[in-house]
Amino acid sequence: MGKRESGLFVGYLNYQHIYTLFENDKHFSHLADFEREMAYRTEMGLYYSYYKTIITAPSFLEGVQLITRDTVTEHGHEINTLNRFNLYPEVILAFLYRPFRALAKSANWQVETCWQVNRGDLRPVESCEGIGNPHYFYITGVFVVAGTVATSLFYLGVLVSDSIFGGILSVLCFAFNHGEATRVQWTPPLRESFAFPFIIGHIAILTYIIKYRKSSTAHLLLLISAAVPALLFWQFTQFAFFTQICSIFAAFSMDLVPLDTAKTIIKSHLSAFFISFVMLFGNEMMIAALYFPSIWALATVIYISPMLAGIRLRPLYLLILALIFGSITLGLKVGFSKGLGIEDDAHIFDILRSKFTSFANFHTRLYTCSAEFDFIQYATIEKLSSTLLIPLALLSIGAFSWDFLSKTSLLWRTLENEDSEYGEVIYNLVQLICSTTMAVLIMRLKLFMTPHLCITVALLANSKLLGGDKIAKTVRSSVLVGLVAMLAFRGIPNIRHQLNIKGEYSNPDQEMLFDWIQSNTKQDAVFAGTMPVMANVKLTTLRPIVNHPHYEHVGIRDRTLKVYSMFSKKPVAEVHQTMKKMGVNYFIFQLMNCSNDERKPECVYRGMWDEEDPKNSARTSLCDLWILAANSKDNSRIAPFKIVYNPNRNYIVLKI
Repeated sequence: MGKRESGLFVGYLNYQHIYTLFENDKHFSHLADFEREMAYRTEMGLYYSYYKTIITAPSFLEGVQLITRDTVTEHGHEINTLNRFNLYPEVILAFLYRPFRALAKSANWQVETCWQVNRGDLRPVESCEGIGNPHYFYITGVFVVAGTVATSLFYLGVLVSDSIFGGILSVLCFAFNHGEATRVQWTPPLRESFAFPFIIGHIAILTYIIKYRKSSTAHLLLLISAAVPALLFWQFTQFAFFTQICSIFAAFSMDLVPLDTAKTIIKSHLSAFFISFVMLFGNEMMIAALYFPSIWALATVIYISPMLAGIRLRPLYLLILALIFGSITLGLKVGFSKGLGIEDDAHIFDILRSKFTSFANFHTRLYTCSAEFDFIQYATIEKLSSTLLIPLALLSIGAFSWDFLSKTSLLWRTLENEDSEYGEVIYNLVQLICSTTMAVLIMRLKLFMTPHLCITVALLANSKLLGGDKIAKTVRSSVLVGLVAMLAFRGIPNIRHQLNIKGEYSNPDQEMLFDWIQSNTKQDAVFAGTMPVMANVKLTTLRPIVNHPHYEHVGIRDRTLKVYSMFSKKPVAEVHQTMKKMGVNYFIFQLMNCSNDERKPECVYRGMWDEEDPKNSARTSLCDLWILAANSKDNSRIAPFKIVYNPNRNYIVLKI
């Protein structure tokens, strides 16, 4: 089996592994469609709802029109959800699903099998399995794309090591650390599930182009073909690409990327940006983010570098280029943000600021109190070390650094350095530094760090770092086989642990709530509540909502703050007036939302509001009023609110 076939094979194995983990966790095959919808928690349900809108519309174009002129997601506003939520994955899958169903029906293909599932005390439901089911078509699309991550890692391992053993090491490290490298198996509809495979694929293409110093139009188009989907599918891609620009800058400044190759790379980024900007209907956040300014900064560095060719002192050369790159990036960033009045990404810098200072507000608390947005946990480092991933990556970096520094002068630039090898390795190592920094600050971003650690381990298969011709090939191969055996001994238990995770999704309380909503409220009744619940309300009941979990827009952050005043200590009349102005008819309240946490009081809504609204901190919490009214069946203390749904100790519905 050659390198190309091996890469495709490991991609298929990764697809099968992800699919198995997902089925084991949810018992997805035995869920009814409405249960599957409820299983898409928080923003996952929001994204899937647009796929559902398109496939249930009279035609594909009418479905697209419904999501580009949406009045249901933010009641009172018409929004273009393609512009706001990076919904091209749903559009593409819906576009493919409709003709597939028509073709299967005309050809009389069996693409869906249905049966009745007995659920004990709950009513029996029909469960359908097969690629013809809209849920199966959707998640299969996700997992096919996600499977390519292993393919890209294999090729990256081969590229940095010049050996198929490098590809094997990368893929094995990924498999043995799978739980710390991705969460697509638990959260298929998230934007990262669609975009990251294209990001890592783009890195593989870029590594190939740097390694072999390519600069043709074909390679330019190849880079664009991977960058555009990545940018269209996830709003965070532009920050990931900003780190890539910084990594390319580092390699170019060290004279490790030829001028023509660098020009091809920067042209691809500029082209991909403008294509994506147009296809996202002029998404303002793309202009204000660091990515767009950094493209212009790197372009400036690349095109003026020939004028600085006479500078032979490397530290001076690096300092001049760094000043140019940094000043243009930051200058344009501030200029675009202030000049255009764009504040959509302001919360990102507030989050970073809150991590290193005493600064905090309601919005930063919603993020930083969640484990995935906290600093990376020690347990993660411990897991990655126990599988030998971090120790071997550090060993690779040390071996490479020794070899690189022995061949490269850090003080003087020479003409020979322009053709120096290892440009692709330096790029990937700087990219690893950027990815690790992101993961340390925000644990959720370890999906960038862990795969890059796997790529770094592949350097151990590079013969130039293992004694070159001084060590016999058989000895070198024996060392690598021993290394694989060590990795397998440490990593196979992790795979077994993942495969042993068994679960079955069930949420009868939420099911009862949605049944009540559909039976007792009008189709145009407007709902408000916590962000995770609202996404599922929109998806399953099709009722209009006023807030949702996609928090990257300044307008929705302001809306959410108003909605969450239901957990504050403000006067009842004031909060009621706020809800009325927003057009809310019903508010869904969960008792768990009013819990206390003595260890982290600032991380529950009560504490958040004491911090956000100190002038009312001495008043009685509205949480206590809602709970008292629910327990006593007396609405007098919460008038003009009225409890209209209170069957259990979980969900309560207040009528405005």
